[in-house]
Amino acid sequence: MKDKYTHIFEPLTVRTMTIKNRICMMPMGTNYGEQNGEMSFLHIDYYRQRAKGGTGLLIVENANVDFPQGSNGTTQLRIDHDNYLPRLYKFCEDMHRYGTKVSIQINHAGASAMSSRIGGLQPVSASNIPSKTGGATPRPLTKDEILAIVKKYGEAAKRAQTAGFDAVEIHAGHSYLISQFLSPVYNDRTDEFGGSIENRTRFCRMIIDEVRSQIGPHMPIMLRLSADEFVKGGNTLEDTLKYLEYLNDEVDIFDVSCGLNDSIQYQIDANYMKDGWRSYMAKAVKEKFGKPVISMGNYRDPQVVEDTLARGDCDLIGMGRGLIAEPNWVHKVANDQECMLRKCISCNIGCAGNRIGVNRPIRCTVNPAVPEGDIYKALKVNKNCNVVVVGAGTAGMEAACTAAEVGCNVFVLEKNDHIGGLSTFISDLPSKTRMKDFPKYLEARAARLKNLYIFLNTEATVDKIKQFKPDIIVNSPGSVPLVPPIKGLKENIDAGNVNTIFGMINNVNAGKYPEEACQSKKVVVVGGGSVGLDVIEYFAPRGAECTIIDMLPQIGMLADPITKCSMRETHDKYGVKEYVNTALQEVNENAFTVKLPDGTIQDLTFDYGFNCLGMRSNNPILPELQEAFADTHTYIYTIGDSVRARRIMEGTMEGRAILNVLESQGYLHLEPLE
Repeated sequence: MKDKYTHIFEPLTVRTMTIKNRICMMPMGTNYGEQNGEMSFLHIDYYRQRAKGGTGLLIVENANVDFPQGSNGTTQLRIDHDNYLPRLYKFCEDMHRYGTKVSIQINHAGASAMSSRIGGLQPVSASNIPSKTGGATPRPLTKDEILAIVKKYGEAAKRAQTAGFDAVEIHAGHSYLISQFLSPVYNDRTDEFGGSIENRTRFCRMIIDEVRSQIGPHMPIMLRLSADEFVKGGNTLEDTLKYLEYLNDEVDIFDVSCGLNDSIQYQIDANYMKDGWRSYMAKAVKEKFGKPVISMGNYRDPQVVEDTLARGDCDLIGMGRGLIAEPNWVHKVANDQECMLRKCISCNIGCAGNRIGVNRPIRCTVNPAVPEGDIYKALKVNKNCNVVVVGAGTAGMEAACTAAEVGCNVFVLEKNDHIGGLSTFISDLPSKTRMKDFPKYLEARAARLKNLYIFLNTEATVDKIKQFKPDIIVNSPGSVPLVPPIKGLKENIDAGNVNTIFGMINNVNAGKYPEEACQSKKVVVVGGGSVGLDVIEYFAPRGAECTIIDMLPQIGMLADPITKCSMRETHDKYGVKEYVNTALQEVNENAFTVKLPDGTIQDLTFDYGFNCLGMRSNNPILPELQEAFADTHTYIYTIGDSVRARRIMEGTMEGRAILNVLESQGYLHLEPLE
């Protein structure tokens, strides 16, 4: 409600740009661009959803000023040539129709470029220091090259102005080229671009001045920076406040971020970071320089946003992943629909995991329609359709809500007394509380649908399902812990000597693991995937002596980049022992017998032992359903972990794909959406 959140909905004017509210979308790579670096229509659709949703300012993801040397992605936007202007102009034209202001971030990747993506060239930087641990060694830029790049920033800014952008943002953080000059971690030059603070800021100062000379006095310049680099030897907040004295002139808005490549869990916030945890950095910059600042960092809750603005910590609230998950955040808050906010759960899987981890286009765990939005809601089934959903986990509930929203009669059978499945259960861990938000949203969404009926504490049977005369059955009972046939494993789980993640969370809820009971206890976890890491994440900070083993060559091998960096920080800080290429051989009452890479057999004794070898699909009545409905027109659709134990995201996607099942069965025609 606007009356409740007066600071959120107060306009802000900076030079000639007036932003209608205080919410801005952060620049995040998408991998939606065309192969030639042009903005795609998929891109435009993606940003349009956020503009329609009421966002005050959109900052377009970083655009390359110097191709190929400065590129940091396979489909990164380019703004180094005039031929990119027409599509950028179209973009600005479309966004302005919704009263949204637009900025674009201009950038050179420097040492963060990958040789394989820039035609085999060696990346460049301030010095010959890689931008991350294990990264390629760059070559130092010559002075002539530095001057040429400065000019390219100015030319790019002029193109942004010509295309119709309201502001331009210079990226000076996050281990990109300007950051590599500013940070003592990367810059060991001995000329006028290295050494003292004044020298290290010289490159950035020249870029700001060149940009201003190209765009004139009316267009705002934004500067994104890593206010605290959170790495040993890097710039602290105090250091940043000093170097900004050399950069303050001509900057109109400071976009106050943090972190470098090796501390990416602070840059792209890990899920345990509190809403708005970074606001103290923005406040410090604002108090010293008296200019508008942007604060970002896990903002989800509108009350936290309002309070941060009311305190004067910042002038604008930046949301990145929060607007990927919920493009209509502003409109829902304005119209008293807070319970319908589809909040980001900070899992970093579909966004950072996809793009940074494996070079895919971004997706979202909780939003199965990131680029196009929920446009299916305009459609209705063309004849009566009864849908029975077995299991009210997140996959089943997404299917149920989607089917009901297009007019099906939907009946959900859930054996527990709550919905949400594993998401609800795992969210009982202190570091996973945000996961509760997704089931809460699904519950609120379902409550608005009069043709959706949820039966809790109800075991699904063939006879019960038949009562609803189903045309489609969605089979989604989920998954259970995998217990391989290893000697002694099942017996010791049954005896309570070894726990699965289920037993561990039940014990947490029962108060059996208070901090004093964890001190100096030996905790051994078998399985180095996400579940095993959750166990370590709980016990290590509470003083336990933790060990984790896995057959793979790396702990957390399949995790997203943010989880990997966060894991490494935790394991190093608390001395977690890691055994890789190590196989479990036998389980005893208080020890796991393992085979080390060299063939040695060793007992790892424990006070608390955990089997975290993954999950397996659970389909207790699927064979009966297939037999009972074999000679009927009823379609059985298995989704989520019931297909194969995977992540929440795949289940959400498959839940939304009930639309395709409805089309295949003749109940819906999707062509208008295509």
